[in-house]
Parts: sequence; C-alpha cells; structure tokens
Amino acid sequence: MLDISNRKVRQIIEYGHEIERAENELRGFMETLNEEECYSLIAIMWIGRESFAPEEVQEALATARSEAMTPTADYLIGTPHFPDHLEAGLELLGMAEEEAD
Repeated sequence: MLDISNRKVRQIIEYGHEIERAENELRGFMETLNEEECYSLIAIMWIGRESFAPEEVQEALATARSEAMTPTADYLIGTPHFPDHLEAGLELLGMAEEEAD
C-alpha cells in the first residue's frame, strides 16, 4: 500500500513540530527518501487533511505521482500544519500504533 515506514513519517513529524529549529534537519532527512516514499508521505498528509478519504489511498498516491512538481520538503514546509496532517493521516490509515521498523 504505502512505501514509507511509520518510523520515517514520525521522524518527519518531529522535525515539523520543531520546523523553526529543525528545517535543515528536515531537508537533509527528506533527501534520503526515494520518490515512492515521498509520494506516500504526501498521500498520508492529504488523507490527514481530508483531501482524500483513507479508502482513497491509491488515488492519493496516483495524484501525488502525477502532480509532483515541487520538491517534497518545500511542499511540506509550505503546507500549514503539515505535521498535524501527517499525524492525522497515520491515525486514519490505522498506522498510528504500528511498530517502528
């Protein structure tokens, strides 16, 4: 289904909550992600902000792939409340309680 680990999403959430202090760390961490992980991350965020329903995860992924024009870190940082949306997306997808890899 999604190609990013819960652990990686949680790390991005942590950086996001401390964005004023941790923007460079977030950007550096984002550089380690492959394209599919980035698409999955964006899909999780969109589900968390209710742009897509959890059962529309495949559509969210396809949209993330087709609309990818901005570097993922820039897109996240430019999205208000992105760490909150990621947390909500994990919960809506039933990933909130998964063990870290």
